Amino acid sequence: MADQDRNRPNGRPERGSGARSGGFGRPKSDGKPGGRPRGRSGGASRDERDAKAARPAWQERVANNPEQTYTKPKAPPIPDEITSFDLPMPLRVQLKTLTEENAEQVARHLAMVRLLIDQDPALALEHAKAAASRAGRIAFIRETLGVTAYTAGDFSLALRELLAHRRATGSQDQIPLIVDSERGLGRPQRALDEGRSIDRNKLEASVRVNLAIALSGARLDLGQNDLALAELEIRELDPTKVFDYSVALFWAYSDTLEILGKVEEAKRWATLAERAERALNPEATGEQEAISVIEEIEIPLRRDEQRKLDEQREAERREVLDSVGNDRSKKYDGNENSVEPKDSPVIELDFGDGRPSTRKHRNDEGRKPRG
Repeated sequence: MADQDRNRPNGRPERGSGARSGGFGRPKSDGKPGGRPRGRSGGASRDERDAKAARPAWQERVANNPEQTYTKPKAPPIPDEITSFDLPMPLRVQLKTLTEENAEQVARHLAMVRLLIDQDPALALEHAKAAASRAGRIAFIRETLGVTAYTAGDFSLALRELLAHRRATGSQDQIPLIVDSERGLGRPQRALDEGRSIDRNKLEASVRVNLAIALSGARLDLGQNDLALAELEIRELDPTKVFDYSVALFWAYSDTLEILGKVEEAKRWATLAERAERALNPEATGEQEAISVIEEIEIPLRRDEQRKLDEQREAERREVLDSVGNDRSKKYDGNENSVEPKDSPVIELDFGDGRPSTRKHRNDEGRKPRG
């Protein structure tokens, strides 16, 4: 055997020659099946390895805890009529980093946010949260969630998401909402500090106007009425020119003047605000009249909401049936005023040969047993 091994390359024995004892699944000399070696020589035993691989205490507390419940909210349902194409193309392009299925669902949730933001901000916020749970690393989705939370009155969530969006993009476009969210949380001084921390000259005109209005409100919260008026006196406060942001600025300036007791001047700026609003939104007449085609979409309910609605309808139906049954029992209670007919109705029969016949309807009580 040694001579044969010496003639082979590397001196290795042939497979199946039986030269290797103790191989996997091969019988040993004592007749017992061989197996995988129990362990390396000099290594730790299995008990010692299990002791070293024990999980930390915090993992033991959360693992296999029967009292722990899954509290993540479910995503709100979306009507079948809403597709990803209801989201504008510039926004859909930013979802290309997601998988196709995930991008489809995120786009549909964002389309629902745009559809519901004015009519039902609370439901729009649920859709924005569902989109953020699927694609929270995309900046404009964090911005959408922050703006929707601000509209719904959740200023804490709005502030968190808008600050995250600013850190990710460096944009100051939402600084008015950040300042106003601080006001909504009852922190007007922090709102002022946040607004003064940026250079207003680098902002767009509309953003600068909204920031001035928010800072003026923070001054009013602190009782600084004169400074509130001064916050609004920016270069965009021009009665000779009208832009999209002029209406809100004119109204804010008029309200602040009224708080200061300058009634006549407040009326003047209120008149300017009304004129600016009419100039920007003229009444459509004649050829300028436009017809809007509105498609009615039914918003589906969640399973628990649908179950509650079904139970409520079933309770109402039973209540109606009970009331009808009570009325019938009162109607035929055997009193003298009962309107139940005493005589059975007469049924006319026609045998086809001109011989009419009549018989009374047999009630179950009047039947005699056969036999």
